[in-house]
Amino acid sequence: MILYVRQLAWLNAVPRPPARSKRAEKQLDTPQLSRIEKLKQQKLPVLMPPNPAPHLIGWLLEMGITQAAGMGAAPLSWAEIDAWSRRTFIDIGPWEGRLLRRLSVEYLGESRRAEDETCPPIWRAPVTKIEVDTEQARLEELLG
Repeated sequence: MILYVRQLAWLNAVPRPPARSKRAEKQLDTPQLSRIEKLKQQKLPVLMPPNPAPHLIGWLLEMGITQAAGMGAAPLSWAEIDAWSRRTFIDIGPWEGRLLRRLSVEYLGESRRAEDETCPPIWRAPVTKIEVDTEQARLEELLG
């Protein structure tokens, strides 16, 4: 499940070049796409690792995965998790609460790490025929 959340963070991150590079200066004016937006733009499937407990991921997404903090995002607090539980009348067990908090921490950590454009994916599915064909078409277009 942690693998699933970390892959979700990697996909939603917007990769950036090193801060003081020339490419970084050029990208200031143009809006950048997240990895998942680029995959959708290229019409490639978004593949995810197996999710053994989809209901927990659904709860986490409903809670917001992270929460706003003074200088950016922070993991979901215990108060946020408890408030969600009380307002939705879903009595989560202690282990579920701890897991939801841990998943939020993992998501936040991976999303920050994944902003590096050289960050490899957390999980890689077997290469599909569509991916091979797309990459081959891009190479042929480039090389002629």
